[in-house]
Amino acid sequence: MDKEKKVQNIFNSISTDYDLMNNIISFNQHNLWRNRTMKEMFVKDDHDILDVCCGTGDWTIQLAEEAPEAEVVGLDFSEKMLEVAAEKTSGHPNIELIQGNAMALPFDDGSFDYVTIGFGLRNLPDYGSAVEEFYRVLKPGGTLVILETSTPENQLTSRGFDFYFGKIMPTLGGIIADSAKEYEWLYESTSAFLSKDALKLMMKKSGFINLKVIPHTLGTAATHIGYKPLGRVGRH
Repeated sequence: MDKEKKVQNIFNSISTDYDLMNNIISFNQHNLWRNRTMKEMFVKDDHDILDVCCGTGDWTIQLAEEAPEAEVVGLDFSEKMLEVAAEKTSGHPNIELIQGNAMALPFDDGSFDYVTIGFGLRNLPDYGSAVEEFYRVLKPGGTLVILETSTPENQLTSRGFDFYFGKIMPTLGGIIADSAKEYEWLYESTSAFLSKDALKLMMKKSGFINLKVIPHTLGTAATHIGYKPLGRVGRH
């Protein structure tokens, strides 16, 4: 099974328990990381915003509440995750949910002021192609914001992080959600993901400028922010 279909099946199967498990396995840190990230963003009511790999819609909702007049699109390829998101976003008329492929976005060039992706890039088959696609759909001057798990630089912290994600988290997934194998994927995708510097370089090669990296919780996660240059539609 290719990575794309495998990931879609995994997230369809854990959709009903996803929010609970997300809070438990991250010790609610994912909300703190997102809140810290939002402080670096300047979302306005006249913005068009795309939240890629929106999952059950937490960041989509936060973006919509930050700018109630903005047009916010949440996109995900898991129909079951979108069903949960639809229930959660029903009171937000400025949110539209779409099932689609993050690597072949169904939008014209230069459609959005912001593209966000939270804990989804590592699940995609080709990180570089996805970042280039995000660049394509951003307006000149638009902003890409990536919030993702990361490998800590400190070796002791990294070993603890590896043990937790590799051993404890799948066990919790089995006990709480009867999904041990599905939560083994989170360890696989996290351990195989890019370093902070490698992701920054990838964004630079795709054309983004004024790059900023914000590490969270001993480097176990990080926010990457980059801007599409004004006056440019294509890449460098």
